[in-house]
Amino acid sequence: MRYERMSLKNINATMQKENAQFLVGVLEVSHQDHLRHSLCCVRTLFRKAKRLKERKLITNRIVTKEDFENVLTVIRQAEHNNEIGHNQSLQFTALVLFGAYTGQRSYSTIKRLTVGQFKEALSNEKPVLHVQSDQDKIRMAHYCSLHPQVIEAILPLVDGRVNDEPMFTHLAFERWAKFKKIQLTRSNFRFVLGDLRKFAEQWGDVIGWNESNRAYILTHGVRGVEWSNYRHPLPEHVYDVYMNYWSDVCFIQ
Repeated sequence: MRYERMSLKNINATMQKENAQFLVGVLEVSHQDHLRHSLCCVRTLFRKAKRLKERKLITNRIVTKEDFENVLTVIRQAEHNNEIGHNQSLQFTALVLFGAYTGQRSYSTIKRLTVGQFKEALSNEKPVLHVQSDQDKIRMAHYCSLHPQVIEAILPLVDGRVNDEPMFTHLAFERWAKFKKIQLTRSNFRFVLGDLRKFAEQWGDVIGWNESNRAYILTHGVRGVEWSNYRHPLPEHVYDVYMNYWSDVCFIQ
């Protein structure tokens, strides 16, 4: 035995020493546990809160072909009631048709297009409008095809006008549309200029519009390497592909 050759006094001293060492060890472990717990509390306090992932939703703003036919009807009625003049009626109609068929951004593009650009487009066998880089939100120069119904609406508006004159009376139409408060048929919203582009996107899904042609004309989703390094559609090909999908689309006026 460990304590056989030890005197009682030495045994007591040894046991006291061992008990003291044991107690010190217990206190050290307890202290370390307390420090760990405190450290965890501090870490939890200063840990960056996890951001809850938002639910992915599709837009609840639905824009249909019937909505634009309704807008065109309201324009005609406004002219008939002498609320707007004949030239304004032609302007508003052309702007609506161009925006709906091409999906160009209202403020960064449509507002800045000039008469000269349309004259040049109409002179081509396959009419495509060349949008300059400073007329596009992402500063991408591109071509957009002119549908026959757009051409029909544009022709009365280019004769006798200066090339650098803005093509559309954008501000006048925006104010008129706000005043008229035209209700959309499939959603609880009123028509705004942004619906022109939204229609092109949504109706493009209906007719199965080629994704590459759509992305190029709308300059939407074209920031990848394949666009910056590889793709460069020619104007005649832009027109041909576009008309394969949009040629049969016609707004009843």
